[in-house]
Amino acid sequence: MAETISGDAVAQALRRVCAALIEQSDYLTSLDQALGDGDMGITMAKLANGLLEYLETASLDDLGKFLLGAGMAANRAAPSTMGTLTATGLMRAGREVKGKSQLSPQDLAAMFQAADQGMQERGKAKPGDKTIIDALHPAAQAFAAAVQEGASLQEAGQRALAAAREGLEKVTPLRSKVGRASWVGERTQGKVDPGCAMFVLVLETLNEGS
Repeated sequence: MAETISGDAVAQALRRVCAALIEQSDYLTSLDQALGDGDMGITMAKLANGLLEYLETASLDDLGKFLLGAGMAANRAAPSTMGTLTATGLMRAGREVKGKSQLSPQDLAAMFQAADQGMQERGKAKPGDKTIIDALHPAAQAFAAAVQEGASLQEAGQRALAAAREGLEKVTPLRSKVGRASWVGERTQGKVDPGCAMFVLVLETLNEGS
């Protein structure tokens, strides 16, 4: 598989994700109101606007440094739980590709898995706790497996999205165990986790552009 991803492609993908997060902010807020603070949409819109501002001047010569910078910009724009988790994911992904100006599918798989691990550690969450990890972790695994099998990037992306959707559906009947949503107790059962929904939205946006 000889596919490579340029810095421009990475930047364009990030722009598309930011636009989708801003567009869907009301939807994400409505999900969060049922489970927690009700500020998910506001947080992700702030984060997206911070990243769009960062993209105006960011260099793409070293994609590792670019993603580390994106993580810091995300944290400045939205210093909340989800903002910090997103920043952690971006920065852990960046560490995997320091010095690279183009990415291979194997690089993307490594970045995906590093982001998953970093966000689990930072959020003190694991699969089954009904958090963003329940969409992120299976998606990262599915993407890595597809790349290892020699699937195209488009196929790998579709498999990751399918796994994320399945993860969201699997935990929707459960009670939230981490964060403010856990305080709501059994009322979270049967409600969609906003972190999972946000990550599915991100993957849907990335797949639309592939």
